[in-house]
Amino acid sequence: MPVFAGQGDPAWSLAALWGAAEPPPARPGPRPSLSLDAIVAAAIEIADRGGLAALSMKAVGQRLGCTAMALYTYVPGKAELLDLCYDRVYAELPTSYPTGRGWRAAARAWARDLGEFYLRHPWTLQISYARPVLGPNEQAVVETLTGILRHTGLGPAAVRRAVSALLHLVRGAAQTRIDARAAPTATGTPSAAWWQARAPQLQKVAPDFASRFPHTVWLGQGAAAGDRGDPEDYLVRQADDAYAAGVELLLDGIEAQRAAQGTGRP
Repeated sequence: MPVFAGQGDPAWSLAALWGAAEPPPARPGPRPSLSLDAIVAAAIEIADRGGLAALSMKAVGQRLGCTAMALYTYVPGKAELLDLCYDRVYAELPTSYPTGRGWRAAARAWARDLGEFYLRHPWTLQISYARPVLGPNEQAVVETLTGILRHTGLGPAAVRRAVSALLHLVRGAAQTRIDARAAPTATGTPSAAWWQARAPQLQKVAPDFASRFPHTVWLGQGAAAGDRGDPEDYLVRQADDAYAAGVELLLDGIEAQRAAQGTGRP
């Protein structure tokens, strides 16, 4: 199940996200010797190590050497804290890319950095993009890519579609890459053993697999043409290759649109 952001007090969360004003104390009373920044940093560390399932006010308090109740004088609850964590980590990403080598090189670098960001913070993919946090750092991701793609000379509607397509491609591909890396540990079964247990069974129950799905078999032959190293490494490389190829295909599509509209920008 996805996690939806923006479930807490919007007035408090947006004030804290944008720094428009010091967020009011979540609860009256003296403040301990903590800070909102320290609480957010501790929560991010917990999420990076154990995912959102590990993130709780109690866990953050334990990391900071205090009770969960002490945190409530800084932040109303977990929902607001999650919004702050989600936006804070996006501050790692660059907000500008040189376009001297052309818009494609800049867009490729943006996609690479965002994909690597998701690998560092896989928990961010658990938060649905359907309800954005509306923080400045999250918004900067879109702003940066839009600025790059304006160099294509395409209009707002075409750039909006391209931005959406690239964002969804990078997010979706990152999830597959993360899953490929996590599956052996999460299930306790190495990929090689998983395939060895199922391949002969599939042959038994579907002896006509090749005739029923000839195009799928053809795709498999193309993949088998590559190196046949360790199955774990191979699956991860396949996911990485699919991501890189998908980005290039999308950039090719944007380039084709430019050509069709006769834009002459580099």
